Amino acid sequence: MTERHLQPLLHDLVGVVHAPTSALGDAAGQLRPHGVQGVFHADARVLSRAELRLDDREPESIGGGAVGPHGARFVGLARWLGDPTPDPTVRVDRIRQAGARGLTEEIVVTSTAAEPVRTTVTVDLACDLAPVEQVKAGHAGRPLEAKAGEPGRVQWAADGLTVTVTGADATVDAAGEHAVAPRLSWPVTVDPGASVTLRWRLDVADPRAVVSAAPAAASWAEPRVDADDRRLLRLLDRSLADLRGLRLAEPAHPEDVFLGAGVPWFLTLFGRDSLWAARMMLPLGTDLAAGTLRVLARRQGTRVDPATGEQPGKILHELRRHELSFDNGMRLPPAYYGTVDATMLWVGLLHDAWRWGLPADQVEPLLPHLEAALRWLDEHADADGDGFVEYIDTTGHGLANQGWKDSGDAVRFRDARLAAPPIVLAEVQGYAHQAATNGADLLDAFGRPGADRWRGYADRLAERFRAAFWVDGRHGPQPALALDRDKRPVDSLTSNIGHLLGTGLLSDAESAQVAALLSTEALAGGFGLRTMSTDDAGFSPLSYHCGSIWAHDTAIVLAGLARAGHRAAALRLADGLLAAAEAFDYRLPELYGGDDRSALGRPVPYPAACRPQAWSAAAAVLLLQAGLGVYPDVPNGRVDLRPLAGPELGALSAAGLRIAGSPVTVSVDHTGHPTLTDLPATLHIPTPGPPPKPLSPAPDLPAASPRRAPPHLVDHEVGGSFDLPTAANFMPARPAGPSGGEGRRSRGLRRAGWRVLTRTP
Repeated sequence: MTERHLQPLLHDLVGVVHAPTSALGDAAGQLRPHGVQGVFHADARVLSRAELRLDDREPESIGGGAVGPHGARFVGLARWLGDPTPDPTVRVDRIRQAGARGLTEEIVVTSTAAEPVRTTVTVDLACDLAPVEQVKAGHAGRPLEAKAGEPGRVQWAADGLTVTVTGADATVDAAGEHAVAPRLSWPVTVDPGASVTLRWRLDVADPRAVVSAAPAAASWAEPRVDADDRRLLRLLDRSLADLRGLRLAEPAHPEDVFLGAGVPWFLTLFGRDSLWAARMMLPLGTDLAAGTLRVLARRQGTRVDPATGEQPGKILHELRRHELSFDNGMRLPPAYYGTVDATMLWVGLLHDAWRWGLPADQVEPLLPHLEAALRWLDEHADADGDGFVEYIDTTGHGLANQGWKDSGDAVRFRDARLAAPPIVLAEVQGYAHQAATNGADLLDAFGRPGADRWRGYADRLAERFRAAFWVDGRHGPQPALALDRDKRPVDSLTSNIGHLLGTGLLSDAESAQVAALLSTEALAGGFGLRTMSTDDAGFSPLSYHCGSIWAHDTAIVLAGLARAGHRAAALRLADGLLAAAEAFDYRLPELYGGDDRSALGRPVPYPAACRPQAWSAAAAVLLLQAGLGVYPDVPNGRVDLRPLAGPELGALSAAGLRIAGSPVTVSVDHTGHPTLTDLPATLHIPTPGPPPKPLSPAPDLPAASPRRAPPHLVDHEVGGSFDLPTAANFMPARPAGPSGGEGRRSRGLRRAGWRVLTRTP
């Protein structure tokens, strides 16, 4: 029988991180020589074993917890030592701290015994320098032979990496059988009521690394937050600590900081992940966004290279030191461009950072890159000329799916059949629409040509999307997940449609229908938003992208719902996310199971999820922003307030958020009334218009399917200068049609067979 290599499980491991270094061990603090345990530096495992013993026996683990942003403490007992009483008298604390170029540990042996305790403390080590992709594939690395040098020191070297472990006052045995498993030893005597502290450290020299540690202090604000829902406070504290540990830079440009995607597989530059995380962090300042934009701009594509997926203007997917090679035949080059959405997300981050107050002298140098990104959208993103943005892996060994759901089976029809490429993803069309309108706003603001062209592109894309994507579903009309090779709608109901909110691609009525779909039990019945509905044949609660729940996905969608005024739907997802955070000790993993909330009363871990992970941690800041409802438009001198906090979520306040570089305080009381203080004099809070009012149900909407009639769509009454809020950006108001009533989108919706209700003041 062929040996089957399985991806190692992560869910029960304890991680510490100070990028580009991370360590994963068991709950007792041991780093055991199997699975994914060990210390990683960038793309290599630099220590595959560190097992602590006293007199060749392992302490019995009784607990542990985080120590600051980069550390953890593990507590154990040595009950065979000390007094022969029911109470333990010899305790062993192990305090681990990750550093930018290695790791340190303190081992503290404490005794309350009546007599001195004598023991020998040992740490058994190993190093395999296994590439991270081989560890992920379940392959066991071969331990390298160690070299003992100075007293207390042991070293390994290969492939340009040098790994050194030094035990202060320890003896080293690296001979014979210990050549591949060297041992540090300390004979100790602990007097009654005293303790002995032992120390060892790991140092990594890695001159070929493509990423390096960021400067010591994080540049973003540390807001002082008060909330009735204490879960949000704990989630923010843990998330911001983890984000400090995930900061990275390029060796040649240490001033430009970005976030590595996650531990352990993705601790490097990822276009999509780094962009989304920086976008979520904008309420804390624009420095992270600016660094991320500049790093990716330097690596923006300049030529057509099918082997790497590079195209002029395209934004990078991921960066590694070497080619990644997997058992399934997939091979990814060190600089890989196989992503369909990162280029548009780059434009979106530039636009949003500008709205939050990124200074003009930092925006202007990036405008040529903006224009190159828009040219990519025009010249390369639509290979078959049908007016949609699509992707296909032409190499046969790259990523088959190149949206954020990039697993091979992520794009499925309702009956679970896989869609054939080229694939046209729904949310990608939303990103394209938003990039076109955002890009137009920037071009206009900085006196550069082309804005009208891109607004026209956006209008045409909205019409095409309306005609091609809307299908009948079990819960009424719905946008399809995608179009397949033959332009057939991939008719499964997925979380992807939530990313359309606020992109400008949908009319108000369509947004309301999407909100209703996102509120169904089939999508929202777990601890957040399921990636695929339980009604679809491909659903599995522990599928990577077909039924699991992703924290960042849930946060993006709930923020879109909140800004568009769909309060109940947003609150439900927010509560699910906070409940999941509580279950995971406030360190939200990359994803978790999509089981019903009633199944276990807590989410089921996805066993191979990264933790910590950048966009999962940054989701806490996006949740804070949605709760406060603060939406700046610094170039136009205004800040809108539309809070989600209030009667259901409770009161919420944050001091030290940054708008236009200045610290501000935003508070929402129990009634939902917001206040904003310390706003720069150049900005004002406009007088709010009347709240949206649902119109009467439209009786002649087409039936969605023979099984169930659709929910009613509602439009909104518009009076005076009030514009319906959108979910992610301040979008220009759509022009009315010739009669002053419905505009182009409403007419298109009529042609698609929908009844559109409008009212004039």
